[in-house]
Amino acid sequence: MKLKIKKGDNVKVIAGSNKGKTGTVSLIIVDKNRAVIDGVNIVKKHTKPANNNPGGIIEMPAPIHISNLSLLDPKSNTPTRVGYRVENGKKVRYSKKSNEIIK
Repeated sequence: MKLKIKKGDNVKVIAGSNKGKTGTVSLIIVDKNRAVIDGVNIVKKHTKPANNNPGGIIEMPAPIHISNLSLLDPKSNTPTRVGYRVENGKKVRYSKKSNEIIK
């Protein structure tokens, strides 16, 4: 399955308990269709002490399903759909809202 969201994209959460929050994609988990967004869906994880880790409760971002995310338009900073087209022999992503190329 082809994912239209990539690492480094600015996205907005459109469904779930974090609805309305925005952030940058830091990790894509392709086989589970999930993405980790900085500062969104923060969970507390209990860790055991190890040699280089004192242990305790740490906060970390948890993955969110791709279907609950929408790419932000680079021009207007609003959610948009993604399209593909060929320009100068290269396949590029573009915003359907403003018709502008995304990275």
